[in-house]
Amino acid sequence: MTAITQHPQRNTLRMKLRENRLLRELRPEQWEALEPLLAVGEYRKGERLARQGDEEMVQFFVLEGMVKRVVSNPEGREMILRFAVEGEMDTSYAAWRLRTPIPYSIVAVTRVRAAEVPMPQWVEFLEANPDLKQRFEYEVMKLMSEVMAHTITLHLLNAPGRLSRFHRKHPDLAASIPKKELAAYLNLTPETLSRLKQKLGKP
Repeated sequence: MTAITQHPQRNTLRMKLRENRLLRELRPEQWEALEPLLAVGEYRKGERLARQGDEEMVQFFVLEGMVKRVVSNPEGREMILRFAVEGEMDTSYAAWRLRTPIPYSIVAVTRVRAAEVPMPQWVEFLEANPDLKQRFEYEVMKLMSEVMAHTITLHLLNAPGRLSRFHRKHPDLAASIPKKELAAYLNLTPETLSRLKQKLGKP
C-alpha cells in the first residue's frame, strides 16, 4: 500500500480520482485535505479488498479494473450483489454506521487498483464537508436500492427477463463483465447465458 502523494504514478492517479463520480465536484481545499488520507492498493484477480465479517472497514474508489460485492453462506455458496468499475466506489459505510461487521466481501473481478481511506478517517472527512456527506449518503442509498432491486429481480423474473433487464440497466457493463461472472450474477450457468445471448441477439 502506497500513499497516493508518494506513488510514482501519482499524477495519473490524481486524474483518475478527479473523474470519480462522487469526488469530481470537490473544491481545491477539499482535495488538499483528502489526498493525504488516501493510499493506493493493488489487487490480483480474485483477491479480496474487504472480507465478509470484518470489523475493520475501508472506503474504496476504483481507479482501474472491476470489483464485485459478494455474500457467502456458511456452506460457501456465493451470490454477487453488484459490480463497480473505474470511476465508481464501494463502501462498508452502512455497516460502520450500524456498528455491525461487513455483511459482504468486496472482490477483484480483474486486476484492480483502488484508492483507499480507513473508514474512521473517511467519516471524519465527511463530517467536515457536509455537502460531500449529503452526496455520498445519497450514493450509498442508491447502491442499497440497486442491490435490493437485483435481489428481487432474481426471484420475480425468468432467465431471459433477468438478462434483458441487465442490458437495459447496465449497457456500459454488458461487454466488460466476464461471462462466468455475469452468469453467476444472473443466477445462470455460463452455457445458459450463451444460449440466451444468442437468442436475444445480445453481445
